[in-house]
Amino acid sequence: MKRSSSSSSVTRRRFFLKSAGATLALPTLDSLMPGVLGSGLAIGATETKAGAPTRLVAIGNLLGFYQPEFFPAKPGRDYEMPRLLKPLEPHRQDFTLYSGLDHGVKGGHFAVHSFLTGVLSMDAKGMPDGNISLDQRAAETVGGATRFPSLTIGSEDGIHGGCQMCWTRSGTRVPPIPGANELFRKLFVNESSANKAKAKDRFALKGSILDAVNGDAKALERRLDQPDREKLDEYFTSVRHVEKQLELQKQWADVPKPKPPFAEPKNTNMVDDLPLLYDLMILALQTDSTRIATLEIGGDFESRYFDIKEGYHSLSHHGKLEEKIRNLLVLEEYQMVQFARFLEKLKSIPEGNGTLLDHSMVLFGSGMANANAHTNKNLPVILAGGGFDHGEYKALPTEGIDRKPLCNLYVNLLQKFGVETDRFGISTGTLI
Repeated sequence: MKRSSSSSSVTRRRFFLKSAGATLALPTLDSLMPGVLGSGLAIGATETKAGAPTRLVAIGNLLGFYQPEFFPAKPGRDYEMPRLLKPLEPHRQDFTLYSGLDHGVKGGHFAVHSFLTGVLSMDAKGMPDGNISLDQRAAETVGGATRFPSLTIGSEDGIHGGCQMCWTRSGTRVPPIPGANELFRKLFVNESSANKAKAKDRFALKGSILDAVNGDAKALERRLDQPDREKLDEYFTSVRHVEKQLELQKQWADVPKPKPPFAEPKNTNMVDDLPLLYDLMILALQTDSTRIATLEIGGDFESRYFDIKEGYHSLSHHGKLEEKIRNLLVLEEYQMVQFARFLEKLKSIPEGNGTLLDHSMVLFGSGMANANAHTNKNLPVILAGGGFDHGEYKALPTEGIDRKPLCNLYVNLLQKFGVETDRFGISTGTLI
């Protein structure tokens, strides 16, 4: 079949992988000759992780923070905390503040999605792991050890399409759990017996289709040109991901969920729900329902809930006007207060020979550095807990051969989580 720039001038055929009555449609492959059918997929097993649980939490802000009130004047251990850090004063020895870290990307709001990936979506094609995010890379190693390999929390409302912090290896955005009610139900509400039976039927049906198409895909790939091989590889990756999700759901179908410690909440808005979302994340970690959770603050985090008329996005473009900055700091300080409360609660929960915070790596920051100038250089980054040596403000070089990318820190976090890797995104090594 010859390629053509005009799809209307070419009759395209759909091909399938067939076995034992099951049929799996293939994507359109221009180099696939008529009659090339058969073979299938090599499905990899899901590995589980043993030992004491280590957690990974990532909290992102869509619009960054006002830098003069976020970064101290001098680095070191005796730094003076500016306004936005003051809520964290009781936890000074529990976190490290970094400046000088970023991903070397540009694009303002359109580059915020790279916060946990280090890679712009448009550049992911040439990367070994695409633009997979930190949380999803860690989740690949969890397997069925927890009910949920990861929890992605945030809003679908807001500028530029809502939450875009978490991405799969195949470049698919992970849609967020949009509110406290939905998160509560996911964690604590069990399916009815009838629904469980239907779910088992769905698992069996889908599983049998995927299992039936299990021949050797290499025979098919040898007949394709390079562009179609890449397309087919992306497709197989998606199918393997679906199969893993089916296996995990099947494994946990009959396991009762933990009993909730309080009544089911109603959704209000991101501002009022923020403390509750943090509390639910803690419960998810405590009950080992998951070991990986992300929360993106943005979307419907609206200034009107603070009796401020001008919108959050507009305030972030303050133009150095004092009134706008004053109102912006009200919103940002609230976020810092809730983050400090989150750390306090993690510290208050004994676990093993330490606390839940000791066993939880908590990353806090944003893919936006200076929203007023639309820059993504020198991102706000805080790392708390996780058993690291904390208590310092580290101002790292922003230029020259000593500059380190933020992805170097991510390599450290993955290694601490138990992932056997020496690279992530655009990393050049480790940071810690």
